[in-house]
Amino acid sequence: MSDYIRIYDLEVYANHGVYKEENVLGQKFVFSLELEVDMRKAGISDDLKDSINYGEVCQSIHEYARTHTFQLLECLAESVARMLLMKYREIVSLKLEIKKPWAPVGLPLDTVSIEITRKRHKVYLSIGSNMGDKKAYLDGALKELEEHPMIQVEKCSDYLITAPYGGVEQDDFLNACLEISTVLGPEELLEALHKIEGHADRKREIHWGPRTLDLDILFYDDWIMDTADLIIPHKEIPLRDFVLTPLAEIAPEFVHPVLKKNILQLKEELEQ
Repeated sequence: MSDYIRIYDLEVYANHGVYKEENVLGQKFVFSLELEVDMRKAGISDDLKDSINYGEVCQSIHEYARTHTFQLLECLAESVARMLLMKYREIVSLKLEIKKPWAPVGLPLDTVSIEITRKRHKVYLSIGSNMGDKKAYLDGALKELEEHPMIQVEKCSDYLITAPYGGVEQDDFLNACLEISTVLGPEELLEALHKIEGHADRKREIHWGPRTLDLDILFYDDWIMDTADLIIPHKEIPLRDFVLTPLAEIAPEFVHPVLKKNILQLKEELEQ
């Protein structure tokens, strides 16, 4: 798909900048956007409800920029991009440029601008519990994810009772998989998941041991990353039936970016 709506030079008088005077007196900012959207349906129906109302988009930017104050253009741009992506589901991705005319740098200057490109990311999570009221822990985590301003829960598998994994003697687990969309980066998302686990009094005392709540990032789009804190895709996916079974329910054709096999194929291989 390569359909775009472009908005050029939307002027907003707002209060952003490092200096106190900029926050008090305000100044002009100029926004330009390129919105990736699917126009096919609107092109056939000739009905605005099948497209995105760019007038509303302009109003949303205007209101947001005037009711928030940021020191840096970078933070203003990031915040506006996230607001638009979460508010308008029709936007697949966007490119945003913000110009700051006559920026106070102490030299003759026409304008300073920054440009960012952002998108909504598709993420698959596993969720599990084997302590206390397991269903209540899973339900509570799902509710917190649904209430997070930067996360939208798209799909949730059935809850599945599974035997514990890893050789530690403990109670059975209740597991599920979720598909979410988010504008959070992988590390930001991991931090958000850890906070939700913390609300469930999650303790990390025994590796593969019992836990009130466990939230893992399985896939983040088709990204491949390996850091001290986060490995994507999760390296245990091909070995875990309690992941592959619920994941096959909501994303059977999703292709593992490293193994180049879909979830159903991985599940069938594990069952052999």
